[in-house]
Amino acid sequence: MSSIPNARLQQLAAVSPVQPGLQTRQAPATQTGGPDFSTVLADKLKVSSHAQARLQSRDIQLDSSQWNRVLEGIDRAAAKGAQESLVMLDETALIVSVKNRTVITVVDQANLKDQVFTNIDSAVIV
Repeated sequence: MSSIPNARLQQLAAVSPVQPGLQTRQAPATQTGGPDFSTVLADKLKVSSHAQARLQSRDIQLDSSQWNRVLEGIDRAAAKGAQESLVMLDETALIVSVKNRTVITVVDQANLKDQVFTNIDSAVIV
């Protein structure tokens, strides 16, 4: 697992966490003085190497508000006791290990046709 590969996230700065107080380590300050969004996100969510490859190969770009919605969806699924969840975000589907807070794979609308998602126990639409 490694940090979020999304090039757009590298450009974003000074975005506050989804839920203040959940940050496990202090994010380094950016030039604007706030925490770097990709660091804050990496503290709360991991992206598997498979999911990273899918984000890159399918040129899926998620902005900070979309990643925040994914995190909110994971929190909602966790509150219901979910383990593996399908998180539907606009025209993108993410399979997430709720327990490990890890994105397992990502599928965009162009590749959703004829997809069957297995080994999930919940779905969250954010």
